[in-house]
Amino acid sequence: MGLEKDGALARRLYADMVRIRRFEEEVFEFYKCGLMPGLAHLYIGEEAVAAGACAAIRPDDYLSSTHRGHGHLVARGADTKKMMAEILGRRDGYCRGKGGSMHIMDMSLGILGANGIVGGGIPIATGAGYSCKYRGTDQVVLCFFGDGASNEGTFHESINMAAAWDLPVVYIIENNHYGITVNIDRVTKEHDLARRAIGYGIEGYTIDGNDAELVYETVSKAVAHARAGKGPTLIECKTYRQHGHNGNDNGAYRAPGELEYWKSRDPIKLFEEKGCLSESVREELRAAAEEEIREACEFAQASPYPGPEELMQGIFYEA
Repeated sequence: MGLEKDGALARRLYADMVRIRRFEEEVFEFYKCGLMPGLAHLYIGEEAVAAGACAAIRPDDYLSSTHRGHGHLVARGADTKKMMAEILGRRDGYCRGKGGSMHIMDMSLGILGANGIVGGGIPIATGAGYSCKYRGTDQVVLCFFGDGASNEGTFHESINMAAAWDLPVVYIIENNHYGITVNIDRVTKEHDLARRAIGYGIEGYTIDGNDAELVYETVSKAVAHARAGKGPTLIECKTYRQHGHNGNDNGAYRAPGELEYWKSRDPIKLFEEKGCLSESVREELRAAAEEEIREACEFAQASPYPGPEELMQGIFYEA
């Protein structure tokens, strides 16, 4: 079904992308002002992947995230106030200010956690998929990771297990072309990473990761495949991070004109060009996002820092 026939989906995809964009812009401002501990791994430029994929799953499904995970969490419906507070190291954050930007989780939403270890979320998602199959549910797990993680051992070991046991996991490679400063084409012979699915006997797709509608359609197909007990799918979303690897990286290693090209293919711009939402509706959704993120920033800044007496609290997950 095209977006022109599904206004609710079109609104959701656009709203999630602009919410992610504004959230990340404010995170970067906090980082530049020295108010954010740790590093800022921004998702700007990749919004269509999170928006499209998260719209394709149910509330009782799961997802695992990455060090560049804010977009996944926003699109999944995480509380942006608690997210921002956590990023600023404040007590009212998801992890009481102790996890920071790269380790936000919310089990009530099936968010199994962002992960500061490259490839660390892949076996977690695979384990969740095994749990779904063992318990006899039709739940599905989305597993987000980057192109760099696709060269880690956890990638191959986990997908081999999921394929052998037909686990309900949708593995999504967010190929933004760089592992820190190294272009993925320099360290792989096959540049369409989803072709690796052939070796495991599973379905694989390489798609335009800046097209939110296409991401939604492809992930929906993979989710239906998994719910039917037919096993995992590997989806490569070709996209681009418009900022450097983190807030300190100016991206000087990029080829001339590369950033300009990808900004011309900005996922929000491409979605607007589809014409499935009027300018008045887009303005309404942008205004709502602006207000939501403003409130999140105010909430986070008003939240206190955790005190020394809280050092040993919240170490273990409390259901």
